[in-house]
Amino acid sequence: MCALRLRVPTRAGVCLLMAEFEALKPSNTGWLVADVVPDTQAFAWSRTHVDAALPALLADPRWQPVVVFPGEFAAPERVVSTLAEDTAARRPLFVLLDGTWAQARKAFRKSPYLDGLPVLSLAPEQLSRYRLRRAWHEHHLCTAEVAALCLALAGDVHAAQVLEATLDVFSERSLRAKQSVPADPQDASHRRLEALARPLPR
Repeated sequence: MCALRLRVPTRAGVCLLMAEFEALKPSNTGWLVADVVPDTQAFAWSRTHVDAALPALLADPRWQPVVVFPGEFAAPERVVSTLAEDTAARRPLFVLLDGTWAQARKAFRKSPYLDGLPVLSLAPEQLSRYRLRRAWHEHHLCTAEVAALCLALAGDVHAAQVLEATLDVFSERSLRAKQSVPADPQDASHRRLEALARPLPR
């Protein structure tokens, strides 16, 4: 589906902290975020080694970083449900822990450079539509679904819609490939992504 990728200018950026081997999994959706959002940076998470570029990014005055994680696992004073108005006009930077639920919890607990950041706790109303992995809970969303919610919260609504549509096409094509069935470029998910690729009315 490389030819179907859409890159959408956004105000927000994304920082992916990817668990070991996550980037190599065919079912990973973090790379879909990187396809859509131009300002996406990805780092391999390790408890013992931190890429120097990661804390430098989090300290960059151009960005307003927030860790996206359930609020019940953070100190109450760190938890926010909306983006704060930034008088310095910094751009939102969503830090997403990309991996299994157990890996994400471990990364959240054992990353001291995240301790000083606000924790954005989302309360999605919809259930996950992702079908390539089994979640621990029906309300657990995949990385691309979380990123789409974050983009919408930041006002990047078109990018959020494109990411959702890209995920649907990716899921549909992946499931068909497992069954050795050709993709259907005329199905509902493909038509939606095609419609979002058209120029927006001015």
